[in-house]
Amino acid sequence: MTRSTVRLSLTLGFTILLFGTYSCVKSDQPTRPEGVSDLLVTLPVSVEDPPDNPSTSAKIRLGQRLFFEQKLSRSGLTSCNTCHDLSNAGVDHLTRAIGEMVGQRNTPTIFNAALLSSHFADGGSFSLEEIAKGLIVAHEHLDLSGAEAVALLREAGYQDDFNAAFPGEPDPLTFDNVGKALASFTRTLLTPNAPFDKYLNGDLDALSATQKRGLQLFQDNGCVACHSGALLGGTLFTKFSHLQEKGMSYDYGAFQVSGEPDDQFVFRVSPLRNVALTAPYFHNGSIKDLGEAVRIMGKAQLGFTLSEQDISDMVDFLNSLTGEFPVIEDPSKSD
Repeated sequence: MTRSTVRLSLTLGFTILLFGTYSCVKSDQPTRPEGVSDLLVTLPVSVEDPPDNPSTSAKIRLGQRLFFEQKLSRSGLTSCNTCHDLSNAGVDHLTRAIGEMVGQRNTPTIFNAALLSSHFADGGSFSLEEIAKGLIVAHEHLDLSGAEAVALLREAGYQDDFNAAFPGEPDPLTFDNVGKALASFTRTLLTPNAPFDKYLNGDLDALSATQKRGLQLFQDNGCVACHSGALLGGTLFTKFSHLQEKGMSYDYGAFQVSGEPDDQFVFRVSPLRNVALTAPYFHNGSIKDLGEAVRIMGKAQLGFTLSEQDISDMVDFLNSLTGEFPVIEDPSKSD
């Protein structure tokens, strides 16, 4: 994979977001409040399926079962939900993810992941279907080969579920279909209708006075240049050398994918949706407090020393990005 695949141009990305988002806002949000950057848009309530994996209720139900299935792991004790806890904002609140082994990075939330074009901090860009399969075979996650996963699911009695989810196929229980079912379920994990969304849609009372001031600071200080779009981030890549300078980094970011020296300590800009619920922060989970994370980002990325009041107001604004979570039950507990 070349750096052109891994690393997005900040200028190009900014331009694309500016014109693409402006068009969306002009046509869809006529009541948009004045003074809000056109780079900020509401979170959609649904996401489009890829042509080769249209969602069905049977496929989504199967994906939900697989998401909680501990038998889909080497130990029989780990599931997707172990790290991406759906009752806990889609994270585990650990410094580094612990599946079958201790992982390299902090667990990102799975909520709204369907809206990301790149699903890894170092720039790996894959489909949700490929990611689901990749996490199953990764040693630090579920640690199974594709053949082992299929055999375990067949033994666990999943054949009828796959028959229903993939009708007409000669052998529905395949590793590719495991990935498709999990991806279909993941596309339902959206958190729309946050106070910020309501504000963008014209409800001027949806944000408090301090949240509005925090939003203005977020824009005036330049945070919006990278933390933009529906997720307020997740699109661009930039260097983040703070942890390196503090002697806290073992992770070289995009360099680990591209091998190009310029990509050392280049990471994807983190999405900020539901950020108030997803501590600890940064790719190594080194910061537990959101205010401290804001302070560090201001200094390291923007060159500003933010006042305590500014930090407090910006954190208050970030709290307005907490959306409405779908209620997801563990199917094994209702059987």
